[in-house]
Amino acid sequence: MPRPTRPTRPGRRRTVPWRHLAARLLAVSALVWGLTAPAGAASAAPQAAPFKVIAFYNGTWDAAHIDFVKEANQWFPQAGAENGFTYRATTDWNLLANGGVNEYQVVLFLDDAPRTAAQRSGFERYVRGGGGWMGFHVSAFTTDAGSWPWYYNSFLGSGNFRSNTWGPTTAVLRTEDRTHPATTGLPATFTSAVSEWYSWSNDLRANPDIKILASVDPSSFPLGTDPNQSWYSGYYPILWTNTQYRMLYANFGHNAMNYDTGTRLSSTFASATQNRFLLDGLKWLARAADGPAPTDPIDPTAWYTLTDKASGTCVDARAAATANGTPVQQYTCNGTLAQQFQFRPTDGGHARIAIRGNPNQVVDVTGVSTADNAPVQLWAYGGGGNQQWLPVREGDGAYRFTARHSGKCLSTSGGAANGVRLVQRPCDGSAAQSFRLTAQP
Repeated sequence: MPRPTRPTRPGRRRTVPWRHLAARLLAVSALVWGLTAPAGAASAAPQAAPFKVIAFYNGTWDAAHIDFVKEANQWFPQAGAENGFTYRATTDWNLLANGGVNEYQVVLFLDDAPRTAAQRSGFERYVRGGGGWMGFHVSAFTTDAGSWPWYYNSFLGSGNFRSNTWGPTTAVLRTEDRTHPATTGLPATFTSAVSEWYSWSNDLRANPDIKILASVDPSSFPLGTDPNQSWYSGYYPILWTNTQYRMLYANFGHNAMNYDTGTRLSSTFASATQNRFLLDGLKWLARAADGPAPTDPIDPTAWYTLTDKASGTCVDARAAATANGTPVQQYTCNGTLAQQFQFRPTDGGHARIAIRGNPNQVVDVTGVSTADNAPVQLWAYGGGGNQQWLPVREGDGAYRFTARHSGKCLSTSGGAANGVRLVQRPCDGSAAQSFRLTAQP
């Protein structure tokens, strides 16, 4: 019988194997016939501080993507009314270019990404300034990552589209990180809503800035209904974040469709557990006050000043430099980038302490020394134990930081003089080794 084609983005033409799909689509239709209306979310989500969400979409190609947009533009306003946020949907991507998104705490990309240079630079300014972003499915699709390398290779980390499953099916997903605020409410494994699934040219596990939150569980294989477009083994990230930004990407966002009639056969919002991720994720992106808190109170995506309890001075990079060997000193707190640091987890509870002016540079014990009073500097991160610190929370909420290679504590002089270099010393519980963290915008 003829094999009709499904509308796709130019350069991405795909033949839909209806002979293989017929039985599966009938079964899916029977299971989800009652799910075409937006799924309620009130019972699953606590109230949060009010915030504003704006969603961008194209809505002009691929019936399954168009249908997901229609569903999203029904579900999110309902969820917002029940969870304390407002929702606006628009096709005017120029709002990214002219500052029209500045009043919103979260931006969503439903089925596309910015196309013009002005839109792209405006979006980059927004997220670098701390704005929250959540993207779905096609928002990461490209076969030309080099056309916008910051977005596809750095921000998303995924690179080019590599392959997809077909037809659309549910998947068993494994939650890989249950400490992130977006995933604290998820079980160890759960069944997604129906979607087509994408894989990528880049191995996200190799990117130190990417934290994978959920991936395809091996029990899902084979994933797909067309033997020629199914996954039989391998590693496939589905949900992830880039720890340098307030962002979440979700691989789902493609409904099962009868392309002949334009009839919806599944709902992206049919999984209550998946919806839990969406709502908790939005609250985290928006910094809603009563969203779920991570196990570790130091947010790996936030930037902090470190104020010494002994003198009230701040940890500072001398002369705001970021070159290898820049002394790390105590200095009057001034809110500059030279005094803002991020705690990027490594393993075993340790973290590298990156400076905002150049996040590749981290707080480092000079010469990998284990000696008392060894000075501290900035140095390009290379994975050494002298560049990793264990944050230990004290009873009053302040922290001390223990060097992984020596077991000694980060210390100021205890006095108030500007320019005195920080060192490592045996941990003694003194105020000179105790730092208060203050999140910066």
